[in-house]
Order: sequence, then C-alpha cells, then structure tokens
Amino acid sequence: MPYYIGDVIKEEKRLIARTPEKFRETGIDVKLNTSAEGVDADKGIVKLSDGTVIPYDTLILGTGSSAFIPKIPGVELEGVFSLKKLDDAINIKKFIHNNNCRKAIIVGAGFIGMEMSEALRMRGIDTAVIDLLPRPAIRWDPEFSKVILEELTRQNVIFSGDTGMVSIEQGKNFRLRMNTTKGEMEADMILIAIGIRPNVKIANDLGLQIGRSGAIQVDYSQRTSKEGVYAVGDCCEVYHRVSHRWVHIPLGDVANKQGRVAGRNIGGGTMLFPGVVGAQSFKLFSLEVAATGLDESEAISCGYFPVSAMIWGNAFSRMLPGEKRLGVKLVADRASRKLLGAQAVGTTGAVSRINTLSLALWNGMVLDEIAYADLAYSPPVGASWDPIHIAAQELMRQL
Repeated sequence: MPYYIGDVIKEEKRLIARTPEKFRETGIDVKLNTSAEGVDADKGIVKLSDGTVIPYDTLILGTGSSAFIPKIPGVELEGVFSLKKLDDAINIKKFIHNNNCRKAIIVGAGFIGMEMSEALRMRGIDTAVIDLLPRPAIRWDPEFSKVILEELTRQNVIFSGDTGMVSIEQGKNFRLRMNTTKGEMEADMILIAIGIRPNVKIANDLGLQIGRSGAIQVDYSQRTSKEGVYAVGDCCEVYHRVSHRWVHIPLGDVANKQGRVAGRNIGGGTMLFPGVVGAQSFKLFSLEVAATGLDESEAISCGYFPVSAMIWGNAFSRMLPGEKRLGVKLVADRASRKLLGAQAVGTTGAVSRINTLSLALWNGMVLDEIAYADLAYSPPVGASWDPIHIAAQELMRQL
C-alpha cells in the first residue's frame, strides 16, 4: 500500500488479488460492506450487520488485525490516518491529492513508518518521523539502525527519537499541530503507525483460547480450542521454529499459507503448517533491510546462550569495479553452535542473504555447515567467499 500511495502503483485495482466476481465464478459467495456481528455456536449461525444470518458447519475466523490508535486528544481530526486496509491507502492518496499536502508527520519508525517515509518523499512531501524509541527500525542492530538513519537523513527525512505524542489540534501555518514530549510540530497530515492488535472479539465471545501474544491460539492444522472452528491470518498465532514458541507475526505471506492449510484440512485433506522463522524485510530508498530468526535479547529469553558477529563485505566480487557495501550479522547459540538469527543491510543483496539464512534456520544448521555452504558463485552477483561464509567464520572464532 505505501507503493500505491507513493504512486509507484498507479491503480488501486492492482492491489486486489481476486475480485468478488472471480470468487463467485468458483462458487464462493462474497458479501461486501457486511460485517459479522456475532456467532451463535449452538445454532451454528453467523449474525451479519445487515440483519441476516448464515448457517455453518465449519467456521473460519479471519478477522485480521486493527491499527493501534492511542487515546489522545485530536486523533479523530481530518488529516490523521492509520494504514491497515486498502480503504486507508485510498483515502490517504486522495487526501494528498485534494489538499496539496506539503508536509507530513509519521508516528512510528517500524516497517510501515519506514516505507511510508519513502512514499511521501517520492510525492515531494516534507516528512518527519517520530518514535518513542531512540532509533529507527529498533529490531535491527544499532550499527544497522545507524545506516538506516543515515539513509533517512540523505533523503531529507527528519527523525526524532525518544519522542512521544501528547495531543493533536488544529494548526496555524498547516492543517494540524502535534504536541509532543519534545515540543510542537505542524503538518498537513499525520500518519500513526505504532503497531497493530489482533481482532479477537468474536473469538472471545465464542470462548476460544487466546494465546500469550493476545492472538487466537491454534494448532498446526489451524484449529482453535473449539471443535469446528479454525483461525487464520493476523488474528491468530503461529509457531516459531527457532524460539519454539507460539507467537504473533502478522504478515501477509504467513496469512496466505495459513489460509491454504485450513482450507485443505476443512476440505477433507490433511495438512500441517510447519511454522515460521520470522523472515522479514523492507526497502528504504536505496537500502534493502532484512532480518530473520531471533536477536540476542530474544534468544536469551528463549533460554539460549547467544553470541554474535557482524561483518561488512561486498555484495559481489571485488574483482569488478564499484562497491556494493553489505552488512551481515549472525546470532548463534554458544552451546549447540546452531544459527539463531541473522540481519542484513545494503543497497543490494541483503534480502537474498536473509532468504538463504532463513533456510539455514529452518533446517537447524550449525555454523560449521553455514561457513562452508555451497552457494552459487559468479563475480557480478557474488564472491567465492560470500558475506554469509565470512560472517559464519568470524562467529566461529568466538566459540
């Protein structure tokens, strides 16, 4: 959706994977602008907002998640947005066009905040990002966050860390004024991107078990604690193969896979969702930023004894002219030598390295295997000793 707002994607219809008409062609009824108001499990019916009911034999909850909006004065004002649904993206793009926006404030320096900072700058909008935490993309190592901050600065995005919202009101020189813990800021629009919450109201009404993460508890088949009720997507938990815990990772690719697993099982087949390793990435102007698995603090909380190493290398062979600087960080368990997590930042090659390391995590590989893994070599795209090899060997020296 940030790429639609930034006008890289011109038409909203390109964001729609399948239209209602396509669903209906395959015998799937779609009710638009209609919400599920409640479920009567004893009668096996779903009560809809239009006053009708739908009977069911098996129920799938795909209630998703909602943007978290803090309860502060002014969040209801025109020009204050969150970005979670397609309608949000359409409304933001329309607002920018109709109001000749010149200045924006983004609250939150996570994935959405970073991607939206690029989208707004691409529209020529002066952009500032504030966050309660001291640095952007706090999930990444401080040295990588520094690179991210340098990229924001290079692209004329102002970042203010250790800064919280207090209130929003009508502005003087611009439409809105935000009062923060560090003073006042004005802008034509404000985007609040400080996280999401799973939608579990119907699950609670049904008496379903809710996991420690606050999302619906499911098993590997996507079944909930109630017979005949499944849950998929942002509203439910997923098994993490490295932490060995059920966690909440609200990503579109995870939801897609969970939906297929649930559908296969309901249709009479047998399929288990094997879990995730937490692979994630975003693009920020010229940077690829990616991570997978656990960081040191997460590893400690899971009972591991983490040790880490970071290297800076080149995304391709040094024989070729030019340099594509690439940083790779690995985290491993001192006792078992197993890889626990990885991070990468660079103008190219970061995502491909993290995808490779995600497979290493998936298969429980140890550093000794990763350090000599057989990876494709060609000077334009990679060196004979890849940054993955070098990082693994550097980490082995610490064991």
